[in-house]
Amino acid sequence: MTPAVSPRRRRSGGRAGNTRRAISQTIAQMPFKVPVNTDRPTEPLRPEGVAAIHDTAMRILEEIGIAFLNAEARAILKQAGCHVAGQVVRMDRAFVMEMVGKAPSSFTLTPRNPDHRITIGDGHMVFVNVSSPPNYWDMETGKTPGTLEQCRNLLKLTQYFNCIHVAGGYPVEPVDVHASVRHLDVLYEKLTLTDKVPHAYSLGRERVEDVMEMVRIACGLTPAEFAASPRMYTNINSTSPLKHDEPMIDGALRCIRKGQALIVTPFTLAGAMAPVTLAGAVAQSLAEALSAIALAQYVMPGCPVAMGTFTSNVDMKSGAPAFGTPEYIRATQMTGQMARFYGLPLRASGTCAANIPDGQAMWETSNSLWSAVQSGTNMVYHAAGWLEGGLIASPEKFIMDCELLQQIQRYFEPALTATGSEDLALDAVREVGGEGHFFGIQHTQERYETAFYQPFLSDWRNHEAWEAGGAVWTVERAHRIYKEILAEFTPPPLDPARRDALTDFVERRKAEGGAPTDF
Repeated sequence: MTPAVSPRRRRSGGRAGNTRRAISQTIAQMPFKVPVNTDRPTEPLRPEGVAAIHDTAMRILEEIGIAFLNAEARAILKQAGCHVAGQVVRMDRAFVMEMVGKAPSSFTLTPRNPDHRITIGDGHMVFVNVSSPPNYWDMETGKTPGTLEQCRNLLKLTQYFNCIHVAGGYPVEPVDVHASVRHLDVLYEKLTLTDKVPHAYSLGRERVEDVMEMVRIACGLTPAEFAASPRMYTNINSTSPLKHDEPMIDGALRCIRKGQALIVTPFTLAGAMAPVTLAGAVAQSLAEALSAIALAQYVMPGCPVAMGTFTSNVDMKSGAPAFGTPEYIRATQMTGQMARFYGLPLRASGTCAANIPDGQAMWETSNSLWSAVQSGTNMVYHAAGWLEGGLIASPEKFIMDCELLQQIQRYFEPALTATGSEDLALDAVREVGGEGHFFGIQHTQERYETAFYQPFLSDWRNHEAWEAGGAVWTVERAHRIYKEILAEFTPPPLDPARRDALTDFVERRKAEGGAPTDF
């Protein structure tokens, strides 16, 4: 089909178009490494602003309260001394701050491949694949409901790209698989096609327990070994405004009781589910997150938790969510500043509202990703592949985003800011003097292959050379790379006994009916 970003049909480039970006075995990508953010964070709030937002969040918890639809959570919080009236729980700020103070400032997650262990916190910045869109888009299919095959292919990209550190939620919902067994099929694919940190949806007891058991099997651990340190995590979202639902809290409690990590991410759209002013929206988001974190720390003191931010604005003309906006950037920076105030790791996202992988998609995503850098974010959800406000997953967008992620990773490499004698290059400047150039001198020759970031997708040729090479647009190059990756993909090794045990577990749980549904 004709690429939506191109004014006319382009051929794929032919031999000439493939010359410069040919891929034989693998694209030239950077090694698996979690970047460490050494930059001073952007802090838009003055100290009195931090104090004001904190006080507002505490007043929301003390005076208004949060509805906990989970009866066990209400009973626990009542036992802790909180005021419970119906489903609404009000918490004293002293209790909240005492509980939040028990949370670690960082923690590690170790998947079945220990070489892909990651740290959440301490300046580390991990990137997570796109998670949960119900639809899929590529240049051949256009927009379609997600399938298991498309989910499988996006998992292959998740494993293939070294700049993706976490295999988060379903990269696209395989709606061709019944919801009762969907988690079993997707987790089997995830645990066999990837060896990176996995995730569990908190959508009912069976789904959470099944995923934890499958991760334990894939890692080859006893139940005690699995519970001894986090191997996976769950991310829960509050139901804004001011509500935590039944299955999310249930899943959170199940995970932390088995030693696994929890991320609490309110979904606060300013002007819709939160106040239209950013300070008010951030304060509400903090109240929602801190209430669940306080519960978790009361139940399992010191359990690994992180606070998430998903505060953006809506289009006040249509009500549609907007992402990568100036308001989104500032809200992320403000929440990052508050996360440091509470001593908690932060999760943010790489988002856009664009419907196809076009210019809008990339500038909004770039805004989102760099706001994560500026805010000191430790985990970036939806870092590759997100379109249409989270309703579409796209392999072309995934690959275009990975070019951005590699550039961020390169940006943080210490070599760029090194100031040793060879880096200052005084002798090289003396050798060239005021005439000649630096191309041919030894100092350049020794470094030219690694001195600068080398893109795998961007085309740096001039317009004439680009035209001569087939005039291949970025999204077309991304599509070609996607197909080549699928053709060459090899799953990571997995002990045959563990694979067989996973297969047996999935078959047994399917025979038992999987997770209950109402359809």
